[in-house]
Amino acid sequence: MFEIVKKEHLNPTVTKMVIQAPLIAKKAEPGQFIIFRAKEDSERVPLTIGDYDREAGTVTIIYQIVGGATMELDTLEEGDCLHDFVGPLGQPTHTDGLKKVAVVGGGVGCAIAYPVAKKLHELGVEVTSIVGFRNKDLVILEDEFKAVSDHFIMMTDDGSYGEKGVVTAPLEKLIQDGAEFDEVIAIGPVIMMKFVALTTKKYDVKTMVSMNPIMIDGTGMCGGCRLTVGGETKFACVDGPDFDGHLVDFDEAMHRGSMYRDFEAHAREEACNLLTKEVN
Repeated sequence: MFEIVKKEHLNPTVTKMVIQAPLIAKKAEPGQFIIFRAKEDSERVPLTIGDYDREAGTVTIIYQIVGGATMELDTLEEGDCLHDFVGPLGQPTHTDGLKKVAVVGGGVGCAIAYPVAKKLHELGVEVTSIVGFRNKDLVILEDEFKAVSDHFIMMTDDGSYGEKGVVTAPLEKLIQDGAEFDEVIAIGPVIMMKFVALTTKKYDVKTMVSMNPIMIDGTGMCGGCRLTVGGETKFACVDGPDFDGHLVDFDEAMHRGSMYRDFEAHAREEACNLLTKEVN
């Protein structure tokens, strides 16, 4: 069983858990993911690895409470165990040979962007981190990003913290001012990654994005996580989750990602009712 050794609420809707999983921690790399089941009859859910400690044998996950499965996960506390915790899955983020990189994170996607920035920093890469949130109350991992970044820019949609605006604004200004990035790595909402890629394409700056489509088995057999990249079908669970942002069909990905919203809303409502009954 996989014990929860630490649980911390990062903001009202985002939680960090540190899980005892030594075999996964031994091999995990930034960009890879796990699939968990909170309980025996729970839904299988993929989550990107937020961090890992090989010596302690722990893996960190950071999740947003948005549906029935994450609501159920959030009922577990320190000392409880997850029923399943499988990984590491997917391809690690490519970091070799890079010297100057911009890491762009949006919302809870910053939980995925942080381990990438950390690994690049450990390799001696000059890291510029640009992170964006809707408002100050939703900010996560600010201190962690600052510790691994040579340059750090905070953006909020409403201007309640850092600079007001979207993440593409400072990124484009840096490029226009002469910053020569070997690569831009964008991780966050699909619409954000789309516009980061559109911005960098104008300047011919290589851009990688981390895609998180609907996923079922995590081994490439179900085909649920398929994407169109450069006119070819790819599977995020085995070919990704990182892809060339200038080749991804973002509009198709957004359409497929919206197909199950009604089902997700129903599952969330059922989970709310179930948890309320358990409490009462």
